[in-house]
Amino acid sequence: MQPLRTEDEPRIANQRADVAILISIAAAVALLHLVTNSRYGFHRDELQFLSDARHLAWGFVAYPPFTPFIERIGLALFGLNMAGLRLFSVLAQAAVIVLAGLMARDLDGSRLAQVTAALAVAFSAVPLFEGTEFQYTSFSYFWWILLCWFVIRLLKSENPRWWLAIGTCAGLALLTKYSVVFFVAGLLVGLALTQERRYLACRWFWLGVAIAFLLILPNFIWLVRHDFVSYHFLQHIHARDVSEGRAENYWRYQFLFDINPFALPLGVVGLVASIRSSRYRIFAWMYAVPVLFFWIAKGRFYYVAEAYPVMIAMGAAVAGRWLSSRPAWLRRSLAAAFFVGLFAFGALCAAVLIPFASGGRLRSFALAHNGDLREEIGWNELVRAVAQIRDSLPRSQQASMGIFTSNYGEYGAIEILGHAYGLPEPIGTTNSEWLRGYPAPAPNTIIVLGLSAKGANALFTDCRLAGHGGNSEDVRNEESVDHPDIFVCGPLREPWPEFWKENLWFG
Repeated sequence: MQPLRTEDEPRIANQRADVAILISIAAAVALLHLVTNSRYGFHRDELQFLSDARHLAWGFVAYPPFTPFIERIGLALFGLNMAGLRLFSVLAQAAVIVLAGLMARDLDGSRLAQVTAALAVAFSAVPLFEGTEFQYTSFSYFWWILLCWFVIRLLKSENPRWWLAIGTCAGLALLTKYSVVFFVAGLLVGLALTQERRYLACRWFWLGVAIAFLLILPNFIWLVRHDFVSYHFLQHIHARDVSEGRAENYWRYQFLFDINPFALPLGVVGLVASIRSSRYRIFAWMYAVPVLFFWIAKGRFYYVAEAYPVMIAMGAAVAGRWLSSRPAWLRRSLAAAFFVGLFAFGALCAAVLIPFASGGRLRSFALAHNGDLREEIGWNELVRAVAQIRDSLPRSQQASMGIFTSNYGEYGAIEILGHAYGLPEPIGTTNSEWLRGYPAPAPNTIIVLGLSAKGANALFTDCRLAGHGGNSEDVRNEESVDHPDIFVCGPLREPWPEFWKENLWFG
């Protein structure tokens, strides 16, 4: 190891100061999430993760196993504390902010370029949202940005050992979200169509591939053993999204939410710079392949959010070098306009996405514009209503009682929040609930959630209206509007084995 030279000390001191600034920005955003993440309740998606975390496996119908595994750790550390359970998402997004700055630094960006990249990512809507809930997208976003940084380190140093880190990130990303495969495809296409194809003959590249393969192998075996059920789930969800118009405005929403609109010029500059750069051209393919694929396939805008931070970082580095040779008045004017716009739009996104207030106009504004926040309200009331209905039943019926749910939010709420009321494990056929089967002996009295009177009577006998879910705050969400009624029914109209075989529901 070579001793530190005296002339290197100022450079290293500056680098440490740069990193300290980036960490400070990330810490401020993380603190904002930590103090606001307990304002409402769990989101229905989080209830599914919590449920799956209690039934760990190498795969789940709706997603790979990484996120429930992390949630299991969260449960062990924090119990049902929302701020604690969302901590890992917060840390992942804080790391993304730091990585954006580090990417700008390693692309020869100045301190201003690094800070610009970090703030541009921090004040974009999708990264802001990813810190408010425990979602698999929070972690897939982190893994891919980390991978992009490793690719920059590879290309800059030409040290092929970076392929080990790249392969690890790719494997962990695929263990987090299946659609990352299209980002990996972009990396491989870029590798084949640029001068970096020389790495295809490098043993370190293939060792990285081997690491990625070994990481995803257990999940792949699980998929094989379950007839690739996750593929059928994704087909169903995609068809639903297209039919309901959720895939519309693909480009518009990308440029509003995946990237702060005031940072969009940086993204464009970064893309153009990557196309023109012989060293970093691979990033143009890493952007183009997934973005164009999901456009053609009618994917949703946030599927490609991971493509933007590296473009922002590259654009910030290039723009910083261009501005450095311009007159001071021009630099100050452009910087002022950029940061004012960036902060203003970021503040608007934060007001919509982050639960700043537990009451008042700001809360009303957020609930009016954010359907995800509305889905965090009413779960405890729903579980309490079910417990009251259970307690109203004769003891003979309570002794042979089950709770049937029609979606994963209801299932997770009964399983996770119902322990406080002594409720039995729920029965559900949505996603991985179906794999857990039905109780034996089968219940004779069933409390039914999430169905209309017609739907409940179609499946069960002797149904009667017993109560309502909803919420006391009159917030309109799926549970309070689409199916608020709770029924008490007799047994199924067909034997449980036949019913179970025919009723795997995706949602």
